[in-house]
Amino acid sequence: MTSPGVSDNQPDYSARRPFNPLDKANLGVSVADALIARPPSELLPKTTFEGAGVYAIYYFGDCPLYEQISGENRDGQLCRPIYVGKAVPKGARKGGYGLDSPPGTVLYDRLSEHASTIREAKSLNLADFACRYLIVDDVWIPLGESLLIERFSPLWNLVIDGFGNHDPGSGRYGQRRSRWDTLHPGRLWAGKCQPHAMSKGQIEAEVKQLLGDSGD
Repeated sequence: MTSPGVSDNQPDYSARRPFNPLDKANLGVSVADALIARPPSELLPKTTFEGAGVYAIYYFGDCPLYEQISGENRDGQLCRPIYVGKAVPKGARKGGYGLDSPPGTVLYDRLSEHASTIREAKSLNLADFACRYLIVDDVWIPLGESLLIERFSPLWNLVIDGFGNHDPGSGRYGQRRSRWDTLHPGRLWAGKCQPHAMSKGQIEAEVKQLLGDSGD
């Protein structure tokens, strides 16, 4: 079994392939490692700060569906993120990387949005979450996020999609509700969307099977 925080997909270097510190995979790993080395904090930081970057959110509450994940994160261990994300400068949302665009408070704002989402969810408690975040030079943010997702396979990124969604607007409420909003109803705008093709029970059964298969 892979130790927490260690990827099965680390670059494999041998005598025939010398280590290159500027290889993009290694640069991505360095961003991921720097984030994991950060001290954890509450999901909503106490003070506003400027910067863009990457973050990992951890759950350690008593929701039965996430018991396996909680067990790895209790007692201050925080080994297994339930969600990984990024916050990029606004210029990056228009098709570019947003290089050298003033980031403002995009990372703080993104964490604040997530805190509000959890507050609105009827089945979750904000006190049961923590995060690590890292302010990163903008060019490395997408690569860092990709490596973190590959390393930890966070449940809310790969299986229970929709946590990071925004209100699509009144003209798009005909689209289906996300898996996340089906499991954790509470966001008013999500309630206006059409039901997901799978029921809450079906999604829960899939998650239980997945976590059971990946357990010890």
